[in-house]
Amino acid sequence: MAPRANWKGFLRLSLVTCPVALYPATSESEKISFNQLNRQTGHRIKYLKVDADTGDEVPNEDIVKGYELDKGQYIEVTKEELEELALESTRTIEIDEFVDRSEIDPRYLIRPYYLRPDGKVGHDAFAVIRETIREMDKVAIGRVVLTNREHIIALEARDKGLIGTLLRYPYEVRDPAEYFDDIHDVKVTKDMLDLAKHIVNQKAGQFEPDKFEDHYESALVDLINQKRAGKVIRPKERPKGENVVDLMEALRQSVGREAAPANAGKRAKKAKKASVGQKEMLMPIAGKKPAKEAAAKKPAAGARRKSA
Repeated sequence: MAPRANWKGFLRLSLVTCPVALYPATSESEKISFNQLNRQTGHRIKYLKVDADTGDEVPNEDIVKGYELDKGQYIEVTKEELEELALESTRTIEIDEFVDRSEIDPRYLIRPYYLRPDGKVGHDAFAVIRETIREMDKVAIGRVVLTNREHIIALEARDKGLIGTLLRYPYEVRDPAEYFDDIHDVKVTKDMLDLAKHIVNQKAGQFEPDKFEDHYESALVDLINQKRAGKVIRPKERPKGENVVDLMEALRQSVGREAAPANAGKRAKKAKKASVGQKEMLMPIAGKKPAKEAAAKKPAAGARRKSA
């Protein structure tokens, strides 16, 4: 079942308009999450909204937004006043310009969304805008209001829909000079660079997300399973960092070290793709089976009603 749309409105290129819906393109719901508990009772911790001075709990209807002018002095802004701003981008993504993808600095990228026609009308207009973006090999830049703030959005053609990526404003991006200016100027010799390039060539591959494994998430699964089984958890020895004394020798050894696993990695590539979802790796929970097992043993409709 597709997730609920984060935004619905219209996509407009000059006089061409169509109704569209915006959906999150990513999700972290499969990641293991924790609740905070009272160590003494084992009960969950509950957060309350309280008055900072009186300590009394404040109901939601009495909570308003405020901008702090000076310490303890605020200007209150109501929900109705914010809605009165009535930016056009609240209901319409207006395409302002087209740029090359290479011109967008990665620091400005925030998060991706899927954009598709909303309802049964407007598919022709949507297709015209999508194919124009695709054929011109450009990124369309527009504006959209999400969570009460206006964002810049970059639209690219993807399959039968559009990918919309929210972009940061310049004031949100920090100046790299603040971090890079005190890095020492080092002259890298040609021999060192050649050895490093050789290591890169040995590790060369293609971007295949299916190969990636979240090792921390896997370790969490293992930890939870061990605790459920009543096993004693013993801390593992942490790897120790080693000081590199001879950089050239370290590069030479790295070349030999990477040569051996390269072929083994290629043979294991197909096996890695068959990994299951992280949560399904947990010990069986009542009413829940691993995805593949559930699919293989899916009961008939009558059997489901009987088990219910």
